[in-house]
Amino acid sequence: MERIEVGETFTITADTGEDQEIEVLGTINIEGTEYAAVAFVEDIRQETETDIDVFFLKVDHEGDLAAIDSDEEFEKVSVAFDEIMEDKS
Repeated sequence: MERIEVGETFTITADTGEDQEIEVLGTINIEGTEYAAVAFVEDIRQETETDIDVFFLKVDHEGDLAAIDSDEEFEKVSVAFDEIMEDKS
């Protein structure tokens, strides 16, 4: 299984059809599934840390990023990342 590394960048195609670069801010493994917290590179360069929109993607078995399918799964990942960030501060 490929590992996603913090600081790695990927190009994704937005809903508008335009390509955007995202950067991995952190990863977490929950119940055997790896997830990545990512933000748009453009936002990271322009904004202060509190203004960055962070979103979460699932890492599939090939190391590719995929959307999280359900609200319940998204909530579980969001809470887990919040706990990690609180522990670091």
